[in-house]
Amino acid sequence: MATGALKDITPYFVYLLLTATIGPLLFGYHLAELNAPQEVITCQKDSVSGNAISRFYSAIGSALRPASADGLLPHCIEMSSLQFGLVSSFFTLGGFIGALSGGPITAKYGRLRAMIVSGILAAIGPAFEALATNIGFLTAGRFIAGLGAGAATVIVPIYISEIAPPHQKGYFGSFTQVMINVGILTTQLLGLFLSRGQLWRIILGVGGAIAVVQVAALILGGQESPKWLVDNGKPSRAKRTLLKLRGHQANVEEEVTGWGLESERDANDEEETLLANEDRMHEHPDKGPDYDEQPDINRDEHGKRRSRVGRAGQRVENFTKTIGFLAVLQNSDYRPAVIAVVMIMVGQQLCGINSIVMYGVSLLSDLLEANSAVLNVAVAGLNLVVTLAAAPLVDKLGRKACLLFSIAGMGVNSVLLAVGIMKGLAPLSAIAVLLFVASFGLGLGPIPFILSSELVGAEAVGATQSWALAANWIATFVVAQFFPLVNEKLGKGQIYFIFAGFAVIFGLFTAWWVPETKGKRDADEVWGRGKRRERED
Repeated sequence: MATGALKDITPYFVYLLLTATIGPLLFGYHLAELNAPQEVITCQKDSVSGNAISRFYSAIGSALRPASADGLLPHCIEMSSLQFGLVSSFFTLGGFIGALSGGPITAKYGRLRAMIVSGILAAIGPAFEALATNIGFLTAGRFIAGLGAGAATVIVPIYISEIAPPHQKGYFGSFTQVMINVGILTTQLLGLFLSRGQLWRIILGVGGAIAVVQVAALILGGQESPKWLVDNGKPSRAKRTLLKLRGHQANVEEEVTGWGLESERDANDEEETLLANEDRMHEHPDKGPDYDEQPDINRDEHGKRRSRVGRAGQRVENFTKTIGFLAVLQNSDYRPAVIAVVMIMVGQQLCGINSIVMYGVSLLSDLLEANSAVLNVAVAGLNLVVTLAAAPLVDKLGRKACLLFSIAGMGVNSVLLAVGIMKGLAPLSAIAVLLFVASFGLGLGPIPFILSSELVGAEAVGATQSWALAANWIATFVVAQFFPLVNEKLGKGQIYFIFAGFAVIFGLFTAWWVPETKGKRDADEVWGRGKRRERED
């Protein structure tokens, strides 16, 4: 980013950004945490590390393992590939439920409280995982961790879009995917060194420790979104929060106007109106909300009620009009956006990324032996680097162009990966995996998390995001549950032809249906509804 683009970035904004995105980090962490130690957890091997790494860390491993651990907890938990798929996919089932509930909770109770709740769940789940003695405990821990991660993937993108400077929403929106990749890289690194003996329990437990840090940071220094505050009748507090985010010398009038408030006076007037309305309701509980003691002042010559303070009065009426989970499908203005984000979220998974994130080590173990774990660390690192490097392109090239380039790259490299695995060509397989993941980081990774907040108005963002993430989690569940089985039945590698076919389908859908949101002021402009609104007015 250019230096001028950093003028609105304060240390407090960075603190909130990093604290909030620990939620997506934990999503990535738990998504990949079973990848490297899979064969150790399921009693197939005692270690998946290369000989040199194994010898180097044997002393550290002995120090980290409690002396009494052997008597308290089993070294491993015997599982078939089907059972292991079930344990992996229960994380996505919890994520699905968390995603469905995340939208309504964040709309009603605010972004900050919702993030704290999701963080608490993300701390409880890993405790079950790390201390698991059987499949049931391990599955329960994965499910609870999924609840927290699923809610976070709904809440955090909305929160970032509401605290980020207006002209860098795309850039900072990409940090959701960036932090997912940080989580994946972290767990792959730990897996490389700790996938031996009982040390896999440390990998699972670290996720809980990270969640505890997030909850503490949110409670001690967290801040509610200014947009949520103004939409819930607290505009003065919202403006104070915005000044704290941008710096007290910043000119925030343009953002305040974007909320539908013309000035600080407008904000104060609105808050006074809310308080006055509330007082009258307490004084005359039998009269209802339209009761007014001064009809000659507050009604026009036709007897119709006047707005008490112009635009502020309108905001009083509008801030409660949050669109529900089912209502967004019934409304013709919101339905195209829901279809767009749901399909893109499903495409994110059915193009095959989590086959590498969750099963890459075992998938490539026959070709690369011990180096498959090292390759997965390289894959996670590359994914992080590409997502960071490509983040500015989202605002420069546009969301749609990045999506199309990304999907095309994944489709081509799916074919190359299929050929590499089937023919036993280790170099081709390794290169295809790296390019496959790099293509994902270019667009299909970060952009789906941004679209929900750009394709609909603020009143429908929570519901739309819930639909999008629920679809994403269902697709993730399908890949997590059935990839090992289908890959085994078809023969290793052939499933990537199926992923390539999905890339063609979702690429065509994106080109036909998904609008460009770059540089558009609001959802009406994105969908070309501005002129229609003017005619209606």
